Amino acid sequence: MAVRDGMESVYWQAFDGAGTMERLSSGTERQAPASFSPDGAYLIFGTPPPSDLGVISLGATRTATMLLHSPATEMNGDISPDGRWLAYESDESGRNEIYVRPFPHVETARHQVSTGGGTRPVWSRTGRELFYYVEPGTIMAVPVRLGADVTLGNAQPVVTRAYANPINRWRHYDVSADGQRFLLFKDAPTTDGKKAAAPEILVVVNWLEELKAKVPTR
Repeated sequence: MAVRDGMESVYWQAFDGAGTMERLSSGTERQAPASFSPDGAYLIFGTPPPSDLGVISLGATRTATMLLHSPATEMNGDISPDGRWLAYESDESGRNEIYVRPFPHVETARHQVSTGGGTRPVWSRTGRELFYYVEPGTIMAVPVRLGADVTLGNAQPVVTRAYANPINRWRHYDVSADGQRFLLFKDAPTTDGKKAAAPEILVVVNWLEELKAKVPTR
């Protein structure tokens, strides 16, 4: 995501910096990238709150189409490794939960994955597990069997507390190809090994008047 000519939208560029940055869709609505399909043919994107999910076709003709558009907030869409299922979070029940729908025909079915809350779904590279985050500081794993339909197992915690806390509304972790390691944020420690304090921004108002009071005028 980048801002060019006053428009915050989805752009891409070669990873080595070669070439120019290219916008992937047209229109005036802000778009934030969420995930690519395994074959690189589609990009899932989100819109500003209350968020919806759409897809950009990355063929010769770039087209953007809304997938999920409702009064609820739908975000953090992730396409399964077989390219047939879309996992996402939605607050349609009154709190954020994880759901799975067929991709790209999302209107044909809906499976609820989490029951005690959930955000930020991530598929394992094998497609045999679906991970998601729950408060406070826990990443869950659900066994999955993909095919013409989805079969879901029981969720189990796999990461707790230490580095699992998010810093914003977007996905804050990733999983290694073998599903055995997680990439997570870690709080920077202070010199004595304790957790660093959260950064602060101090705003001083009317500082000129205070300066005049403290510095004598001639």
